Amino acid sequence: MSSSLIQTPRSDRLHIGIFGRRNAGKSSLINSITGQGVSIVSALPGTTTDPVYKSMEIPGLGPCVFIDTAGYDDEGDIGSARVESTRTVLQSTDIALLVTDGIDMQCDKVWLDILRGQNIPVIPVHSHTDALNAGERHRSSEAIRKVFGQVPLSAEDIRTGHCRGLFDTILSMLPPDWEAKSITGGLCGTGDLVLLVMPQDLQAPKGRLILPQVQVIRELLDKGCAIMSCTAENMESALDSLSRNPRLIITDSQVFARVWPLKPADSLLTSFSVLMAGYKGDMQAFLNGAKALASLGPHSHVLIAEACTHAPINEDIGRVKLPGILRSRFGQSLSVDIVSGKSFPEHLERYDLIIHCGGCMFNRRFMLSRIAKATEKGIPICNYGVALAALNGILDKIVHV
Repeated sequence: MSSSLIQTPRSDRLHIGIFGRRNAGKSSLINSITGQGVSIVSALPGTTTDPVYKSMEIPGLGPCVFIDTAGYDDEGDIGSARVESTRTVLQSTDIALLVTDGIDMQCDKVWLDILRGQNIPVIPVHSHTDALNAGERHRSSEAIRKVFGQVPLSAEDIRTGHCRGLFDTILSMLPPDWEAKSITGGLCGTGDLVLLVMPQDLQAPKGRLILPQVQVIRELLDKGCAIMSCTAENMESALDSLSRNPRLIITDSQVFARVWPLKPADSLLTSFSVLMAGYKGDMQAFLNGAKALASLGPHSHVLIAEACTHAPINEDIGRVKLPGILRSRFGQSLSVDIVSGKSFPEHLERYDLIIHCGGCMFNRRFMLSRIAKATEKGIPICNYGVALAALNGILDKIVHV
């Protein structure tokens, strides 16, 4: 197995969603692409119930994740739930493969419009062609071409091992900034010294680092930076041991108040969460959202959204520390709702502010979809690091990408 596949979290892989009607051939397609029996294939409609994720590495594309979904024509109460689950996958889909047999083009056209309406590039894949003669294949392919505006790829070609055409098509549809995104941007470069202040608490127990720390370290190594790590408790001694001041200090947002007074005047300061704000989301939207903190009061209603799903712990930033800070600052009666994982309220109008985690477990498209939903409703949104910098009065003094 490729080492880059092992090291690359799902949230940083290209997400390729496979959509289509029941029995259109979606599960057969993902099995053909991956060369494995990832999804159960059956003539029984509705075999795939929940999204099935399969990570793999594609030459020229790098680490990707394919997502097999339930048929979007499913029926009944359970069927409706399956379709809703399929709709949820849209939020994280970078590129869509729409599998069609060319029979019910009206149904396929509805979902083609849904995908394109969310600015998701769509690749049509013509399935079940092995059961058609040459004339039938041509007529069916022409019907698909007229609806999609492009000649469909053949699922039979993919099944027989000719995936290069599919991979080349996916490569041609990559988002323009797919390879350009950087966590640290231009804040540091080759030869620069970077100090990482990484408090270890119950959220990062012995033997573990949290994902943003790991990702930042890897990127700094790739850039050729010199890296020194410490906790907030020994930051002063770490600085004293250096022969030069660090170009950049990256800290855990929770200790901004301790780190800021110790920062050398010529060192830049940011946090892991602030960096994730730009890497996974929309930094300007978060900066605008932070302005809403100034108008919070004892009767305000705040939503805190976590990407991770875990049992609450005493030192939990989203469930314990942030609500405590907000109530201490704006009044004990301030109301806080907390959601985790992919749960997110349909109706946001009752909130005065949304504070989101860094989103390291989500891909960028998913985070942007949440920001867009908040923006559409006129609800300000920021993330943990941006909010904590603002609450410490240093948001205009730290750096970001």
